[in-house]
Amino acid sequence: MPVRADVLPEPAVPSPPPDLVTIGRYDQREGYRVHRPHGSDSWLFTWTTAGRGSLRQGVARTTAGAGDLVVLGPGVPHRYGVEPGADHWAFWWTHCRARPSWDRWLRPYALADGVYAVRAARSRERIGSAFRRMLADARWTGDGEPPDGAEPADGAEPADGAVAVAHGTAARELALCSLEEIVLLGTARAEGDRPGVDARVLRAEALIAADPAAAHTVRSLAGAVALSPSRFAHLFTEQLGRSPMRALREARLLHAARLLEATGLPVERVAAVSGFSSAPHFHRAFRQRYGTSPGAYRRGTAMACPSDRTAPERGARSTRDLTRTTGPKGGAGEAAARS
Repeated sequence: MPVRADVLPEPAVPSPPPDLVTIGRYDQREGYRVHRPHGSDSWLFTWTTAGRGSLRQGVARTTAGAGDLVVLGPGVPHRYGVEPGADHWAFWWTHCRARPSWDRWLRPYALADGVYAVRAARSRERIGSAFRRMLADARWTGDGEPPDGAEPADGAEPADGAVAVAHGTAARELALCSLEEIVLLGTARAEGDRPGVDARVLRAEALIAADPAAAHTVRSLAGAVALSPSRFAHLFTEQLGRSPMRALREARLLHAARLLEATGLPVERVAAVSGFSSAPHFHRAFRQRYGTSPGAYRRGTAMACPSDRTAPERGARSTRDLTRTTGPKGGAGEAAARS
C-alpha cells in the first residue's frame, strides 16, 4: 500500500557534542525542519533576523520573529523549522555548553522544559555585530593575528549556510565571550525590575539563592513568607513558571557548577555541599541540566581557564570523555549542517 511522503516520520538530526562551540547563519525556506527525538546534548541559541521560525521542546511551543532570542536547553526532545505560512526564516544559531552564570539572566524568560524566549531583545545592531564577530573568532586557528572584528563596509550578513566550529581554546573562548555578550544584552533589565512578581515570591527565591544546599521545603519557604504551603506553591509556580522545588534543584545545580569551575573538591563532595544526598542522582541531574557529566564539565573549564581554580584533590572521580559525533551529513565539519 503506498504511503504519502508527508506522513512519514521526520528523520532525527544529530546535534554537535557539547564541548564544541558551533555557530552558523541560515536563511531557510518553507519546509525546513529539524527533529531531535532525544533532544540535544548541547544548548541551542537562536537569534532571528528576518522571517519567522517555530520551535517546540517538550510541552513548550513558541515562535520567533525578527529580534527574538530563543534558547533551547539540552536533554529534552525538540523540533523546529520555518513557521507554517512563512516563506522563510533567517537566523543565527549556536550550539555549545552554556556557562552557569547565564542561568540567572535567562531565568526570567523561561517558558517550560528548558525553553527561554526573549521577545524583541534590545541592542539588535550590537547583537548582530556580536554574532558576526563570533563567526570570525570561531574560524581563527590561533596562527597569526586574531580577527579584528571590523564590520563589513556594506553591513552585509555572511552568506546563507555559513558555519564555523571553534576547535582551539582561544577561538572557543573568544566565541563564548561574544555569546555571553549576546545573552547579557538580550536579557538586560534594570536590577530588581520584575514587574508583576509578588514580593513574597521574590523573597522565597532569594532565600533559595542565598543557601541552595539548605533543607528547604515548600512548607519552610511558605512559612518564611507567611503563606500557607498550598497558596505559596501555587503563587510561586504561577509567577515564575516553575515549582519551588524545581527552582531549588536548579539553584543547587548552578551552585555545583560554580564549585566545579572554581575548586578542586571531589565530585561527590561537590554534590553533598550543593544539597544532593545521592551522588548518582546528582550525576543524572547535572547531565540533564548541562548536557555533560560533572567530571567532563570540570575538565572543559580547566582546559579553558587552567589558572582560575586549584588542582583537583586526590580522589576526584574522572569520567570518560564525551564521544564526538558526526553531523547529519556525516563529516566533522558538518556537525551542525542543519543546526
